[in-house]
Amino acid sequence: MRKIYTTIVLFVATFGSGFAQSDTDSLLNNLPPHIRQITHFGERADWSHDGKRILFLEKTFGDVFEVEVATGIIKPMTHHFFHEGFVRALYLANGDILLSGSPTFNSNDPWKSRDARNTELWVLKRDLSGPPTQLGIHCKEGPAVSRTKMKIGWSLGSTIYTGDLIYERGKPKLKSWRPLFQSSDMPAPVKGWDIETQNFRPGDEDELIFYAFGGNFGFQAEVMSYNIKSKEFRNYSVSEGSYDEAEGTFPDGLSTLIESNRHRINYKGMKEFLTLDIYKLELDGSGDVERITYFNDNPNYKASNPVVSGDGKLVAFQYAHAEDAAGVGKGILILDMDAWEKQKKKKRK
Repeated sequence: MRKIYTTIVLFVATFGSGFAQSDTDSLLNNLPPHIRQITHFGERADWSHDGKRILFLEKTFGDVFEVEVATGIIKPMTHHFFHEGFVRALYLANGDILLSGSPTFNSNDPWKSRDARNTELWVLKRDLSGPPTQLGIHCKEGPAVSRTKMKIGWSLGSTIYTGDLIYERGKPKLKSWRPLFQSSDMPAPVKGWDIETQNFRPGDEDELIFYAFGGNFGFQAEVMSYNIKSKEFRNYSVSEGSYDEAEGTFPDGLSTLIESNRHRINYKGMKEFLTLDIYKLELDGSGDVERITYFNDNPNYKASNPVVSGDGKLVAFQYAHAEDAAGVGKGILILDMDAWEKQKKKKRK
């Protein structure tokens, strides 16, 4: 875990968020018409393949839940076994759930359980018939999951790996997993930067979307990709100093959502993590972006961790206090992309 991340956590723990509940109520009671709140807690959303449910974490190192989009009914997914909390939960192509979490947890030193040296990957069967099965590998932050194949990608240390999930006598295991590249293999200016997987680009899924962060005292991030067949790298964000972190990719593969501080690019140092909103980035090499949330216009808040439904029409994301640690969320919201487009047209008129 990077030193700067620890600094942010300590800052929040020492000084608190300083936000009044009335301020939060005002934010949520004045959402634009194309955004609605679906849960009043939670973070790290992921869409089911049919777009009818959203998987999410209760909190960092918490339980996993699933909310039905049409009704708002929330179902616990990890209450039927004892565990030490999870930091990611993602639907696999067959409907099973890939979990990321540490087998141990110490409340006196909680962030150790988010460190790659302790965080492991597990598979939970979709029928919740028992506890999850450990895959025997460690993972830094979030893994990438194919939406069409039983394939995953993950980063550990300075290396990104990929592998296939198979089932033997009903139990999942990783097969043919191998390293794809190391951070030292990347081109300048991101050569040697930290790396984290995000998505297999829809289509033939031979392109792995990830992001590299470093430079600018560790606060610059670029949206990158690696073509598994040609072994070529591409820089899609070309951000020149901003923090652009890849998140959910649209199902047509033409664009992706990112967390970015482009609207406050002059903020330096730790504040760059406190000024995030959601942007849409074109994956055509142009670097063109368009801002789609404005939570950080109130500097007390930020929007982050967006993911796109299988039909490309809805975006699930989370809001948080600006000074919350990276990935922490206070509730899941849904943005209607068609309604957002109509809203843009009205403003132009």
